[in-house]
Amino acid sequence: MTDLLISLTLLVTSACSGGTATTDAISDTPEKPGPETHTADAIVKPGIDVLRDNGFAELKGKRVGLITNPTGIDNSMVPTIDILAKAPEVKLVALFAPEHGVRGDHVAGETVSNSVDPATGVPVYSLHGKTRKPSPDMLKDIDVLVYDIQDIGCRSYTFISTMGLAMKAASECGKEFMVLDRPNPLGGYKVEGNVLEKGRESFVGQFPIPYIYGLTPGELASWLHNQGLAGSPDSKLSVIKMKGWHRSMTFADTGMPWVLPSPQIPYPSTAFLYPATGIMGELDYVSIGVGYTIPFGLTGAPWIDAQALSTRLSALDIPGVEFRPLHFKPYFGKFSGTNIGGVQIYVTDPAKAPLTLIQFYIMQELAAMYPSHKAFASATPQRLKMFDMVCGSAKPRELFSKAYKVSDMIDFWTEGAKLFQNETIPYYLYQ
Repeated sequence: MTDLLISLTLLVTSACSGGTATTDAISDTPEKPGPETHTADAIVKPGIDVLRDNGFAELKGKRVGLITNPTGIDNSMVPTIDILAKAPEVKLVALFAPEHGVRGDHVAGETVSNSVDPATGVPVYSLHGKTRKPSPDMLKDIDVLVYDIQDIGCRSYTFISTMGLAMKAASECGKEFMVLDRPNPLGGYKVEGNVLEKGRESFVGQFPIPYIYGLTPGELASWLHNQGLAGSPDSKLSVIKMKGWHRSMTFADTGMPWVLPSPQIPYPSTAFLYPATGIMGELDYVSIGVGYTIPFGLTGAPWIDAQALSTRLSALDIPGVEFRPLHFKPYFGKFSGTNIGGVQIYVTDPAKAPLTLIQFYIMQELAAMYPSHKAFASATPQRLKMFDMVCGSAKPRELFSKAYKVSDMIDFWTEGAKLFQNETIPYYLYQ
């Protein structure tokens, strides 16, 4: 398998260069450390470090628009905004704010307004307000639109929707699009969940990909570009590759500094918990730890017997996952101020753990223990709609709710992921 992946990786340039697209411009030139180069204990260099080590050659003489947030940093935690603002022969003329804003000063879901970045004096255009796609007027004074955001590898996390819509806008306006690549914190082999159905597109699911898609931002952009899903395949796309990253690496393996990409993802390990409970959380019938100290890492409610649920879940022998009984009182959010019981989730082997199915196993056992608290029974139509939207289809809910059994929906959940993973192997930029 390893030899096959290495061979297919060598095909990336030819496989991704539909039309006159410049995915062959993916940077892999030798490092040229200079006086501006910073070093850290990291064994992986993100795209911004590689770009700087190359003397910003790919951006020299160009007017740059930058889509970023606080996760856009080098390995010494200097923001990409500030690096490009000072880069020689590079003119940073616009910033584009995704959810939470370019400096992270907006809470989840909050509207971001147009403004001016006080540190650089560069205008900031909101992509999380009246529009989520850059307008022609926003792009008229730039030559290249650069994307630098640390994602968490899940379809419902809105940053990849921002990236795809921005790619479309750049293509329509004849502008180059560049990705400063970063790791997929779940690694490059983890792919899970059904592929989003046509007609189910939303900001929490913009493209026909599985819930966990197993690609870096640069790899995903290359696939979207070649498929014509984010503008014309003839438009100009370039990816500044990382150095030192391999597909088997989780974020913890990289040694890179972690900046929380949103308030409830405080640690790299939380990226493994988000897909384990986040979909279930849309139903708002149990706490998933948002409002306590372990966001996305638990399940709890006043009516749950912690020991009994832990015993039942442990008896399932789910690969790479363990549970323990937990009693806690949320500080805010669901069941705020109430003593409740439940389980804490431990992902002991990320490679083996079926992350997205954990929440369905939890709902299965809760339905058996508490028939009056079945997951979908008390959910409002809006909650059910959001659950289906995040799943990318109503079928997981319809199949599962027949008898509240994972076995009824697991084939649908896994088949599309396998096909997608095989389809995207030629777009791997890393072994």
